[in-house]
Formats: sequence, C-alpha cells, structure tokens
Amino acid sequence: MLDFWTPDADLVTLLGIGFLLGLRHALDTDHLAAVSTVLAERPSFLASGAVGLWWGTGHTLTLLLVGSIVLAWGLHIPAEFEVLAESGVGVLLIVLGGSLALRLYRERWHVHRHDHDGQPHVHLHSHRQQRDHRHRHWMTDAVRPLCIGMVHGLAGSAALMLMILATTTTMVSGLVAILVFGVGSIIGMMVIGLTMSVPVIYSRSMSQRLFVGVQGCASLASVVVGVWMLVKLNPSVLGH
Repeated sequence: MLDFWTPDADLVTLLGIGFLLGLRHALDTDHLAAVSTVLAERPSFLASGAVGLWWGTGHTLTLLLVGSIVLAWGLHIPAEFEVLAESGVGVLLIVLGGSLALRLYRERWHVHRHDHDGQPHVHLHSHRQQRDHRHRHWMTDAVRPLCIGMVHGLAGSAALMLMILATTTTMVSGLVAILVFGVGSIIGMMVIGLTMSVPVIYSRSMSQRLFVGVQGCASLASVVVGVWMLVKLNPSVLGH
C-alpha cells in the first residue's frame, strides 16, 4: 500500500512526461474513430471543442477512479481485464458507426435524376430536408462524449497504472500524475476535435452530398476500426 505524498525531486519531470503522453494518447486510432462519429453529426467548431472536452473529462474521471483503487490497495489490473475492456471499445466503435449509418439511412438520402431544358440533372434529396433549429441543453450534448471517454479510459487504464506504479512512491503523487495525463488528453482531444471538424464544416458548406459522404466515411471508419480491434484481440476469430 502506498503512503501519501512526500516531495519527489523527479516529480516535475514525471508530470511533464505524463502531460505529453496524454497529448499523444488522444491520437490513438480508436479515439479518433469514436470521436469522428460524434463530430460528423455536430458541424460546428464550438460543438467540436465541447466534444473533445467532454470525451477527455470522461476519460480522466475513469482513470482517476481506477487509479485511486489501484494506488490505495496496491492492486494490479489483470491482463484479462485489459483484453475485455479493449474488446468493449471495439464493440462501442461498431455501435457508434452503425448508429450513424442507421441515422443516415433513416433520413432517406437518395439521388434524384431529372431533366431541365433537355439536360439531365442529378441531386441528393432527403425526406428530412429541414434543419433542426431546436436548442439543445448542454448536458444533453455532453452525456454521449462523456460516456464514450469513460469507456476509453477504462480500456487504457492498465498500461497507465503500470507506468504510475513504476515511477511514483506515494498515492497523491500518483493521482497528480494521472490528473496531469488527463489534462494532456483533454487538451489533445479538444485540438483534434477542432481539427477534425474542418472537413465536416467545409463539406456542409459546399454541398449536402459531400457532407453525407463525410458522415458515411466516419461511420465506415468507426466500424472498420472496431472490427479490427476485435480481430486483433481475438485472433481465433480468423482461425489463427
């Protein structure tokens, strides 16, 4: 069992590394795939930044919860738990991508072909042409990315706990390191959210067809990454 905080000369270095690792952690493929499905439905810079903020907050809350338990009782996270959590992320990605595809299908986007003055024209049409101008409460928009971030935090807790246990000697310094890592991941995901929102916003301003295409790519990418994770974690699926 770890004692509470005593000053550590290497703590600043550890926190700096933890912050940089948090920034890098936000770039993981499964994180990008999950957030892209949410961003594809929220074509604005403000909403995209909020998605990154709430995802990172959920991610950090889970890490702090798991870290508190591990550091307080000196527990070790079994490899089986890590595989199960990662598999859960894979399933989550498939569900996110599938739900976006289902929403696109329900909107009935399809091609209309007709003639104008003897010239053929093709345009994309939806049975839900009207944009939704209802003002949604911030909490409604926060719940989904917050929950997604919490699932990702659970999946990534094992590797982080190994690093924390190997480099800290007190419970408080360990929790501070986790918190700084979390802050790094929050900032990283907010920057990524703003960056990834550019093609979404641009496509919507250009044409509805391009916007739907971007949404379809986000949906497909999420499903592909989810399936890839499940196959990688369970190679017996392919008979290997």
